[in-house]
Amino acid sequence: MDRVLVAGSTGAGKTTMARRISARFGMPHYEMDALHHGPGWVKRPEFEADVAKFAAQDRWVAEDQYHRYLGDLLWTRADTVVWLDLPRSLVMARVVRRTIWRLVSRTELYNGNREEFRGLFEPDHPIWWAWSQFERKRMTVREYADRHPGVRLIRVTERSASVVG
Repeated sequence: MDRVLVAGSTGAGKTTMARRISARFGMPHYEMDALHHGPGWVKRPEFEADVAKFAAQDRWVAEDQYHRYLGDLLWTRADTVVWLDLPRSLVMARVVRRTIWRLVSRTELYNGNREEFRGLFEPDHPIWWAWSQFERKRMTVREYADRHPGVRLIRVTERSASVVG
C-alpha cells in the first residue's frame, strides 16, 4: 500500500481512518476537505492543482471525495482503496454526534470555517448529505472499482473491523 484512498459516505470515518493509515504506515495524509474549503466554505482555486501535485507522489493517503472536480484522478493513481461500507444507522449516528460536538465546541475546521447552527437547515449540510447521498455513494464506489480493476479494494462493513491493526 503506497497510494491509499479511503472511501465511504459522509460521516463514515474516512478522515479518521486516513489518519490511522498515515500514522501506521508512515505515509503523508492529505485531508481533502482542508484542501477544498477556503474561507467562507468557498472552494479554493488551487484545489485541483494541489490534489494533482500530491497524487503524483509515490506515497500518500487521502479521502475519496470531490469527484465532480477531480474525476478519476485519485482512483487512477491509487493502488488501494479502503471502503468504509458501514450501516446507515452507524454513519448517521456518527455524523449527528460529530455535528453536535462541532457546534458546541465551536471547533475550527478549515481555513477559519466553523459549523453554524443555521447551516443545519441547508440541503448540503453533512447530516442531510449523509442521509440523501448514502446509497448513491455506495453505487459510486462500486462503479469506480469496476472501472479500476487494478486497484486493491478492501471493504470494511463493521465498525470493529480494522485495516491498520
